[in-house]
Amino acid sequence: MAAALRSLSVLRPLISVAQRSTCNLWRSACKFSTLNVGCLHRTEIKHSFQPSMTVSNHLKCSPSIFQSVVPLLPNLQQPSRPLTYYSLRKGKRKSAKAVVKRFLRLHCGLWLRRKAGYKKKLWKKKPAHKRRLQQHVFCNKTQSKLLDKMTTSFWKRRNWFANDPYLKYHDRPQLKV
Repeated sequence: MAAALRSLSVLRPLISVAQRSTCNLWRSACKFSTLNVGCLHRTEIKHSFQPSMTVSNHLKCSPSIFQSVVPLLPNLQQPSRPLTYYSLRKGKRKSAKAVVKRFLRLHCGLWLRRKAGYKKKLWKKKPAHKRRLQQHVFCNKTQSKLLDKMTTSFWKRRNWFANDPYLKYHDRPQLKV
């Protein structure tokens, strides 16, 4: 490959400019990459295994294939659920507070939630839209299972409240969740 580069003396200045720009891009991408892979260049990897081997200048700044694609990919962080499996004090499982605040579990296993944006920018919404946003919505089966996993048995027990508006929804004999 070096012989091919020597024969193309016209392209040599362009290649060196491209090498420097890709090297600078790679260094800046290493600083801000989301995966924290580490900034190991090919030469550093090769020198760690074969210290006597010399590498040409155009390979010094080029990263491995995976590491060159990392800055182009969207954020690869997995969604984290704030679920504690073992607490520090008693070693017990804890519920996610966001689920307890935003959702209501019926005794039949269904979960209720409000529609998104029910209290945002109400001044620009029409009355019919405001009315639709104030309604409650049932979560589907997969969402209900996920919310059950994120809460403890305390939130799944039957509660009896005086004048409970959801009393007729707690028991659904034909419903299979």
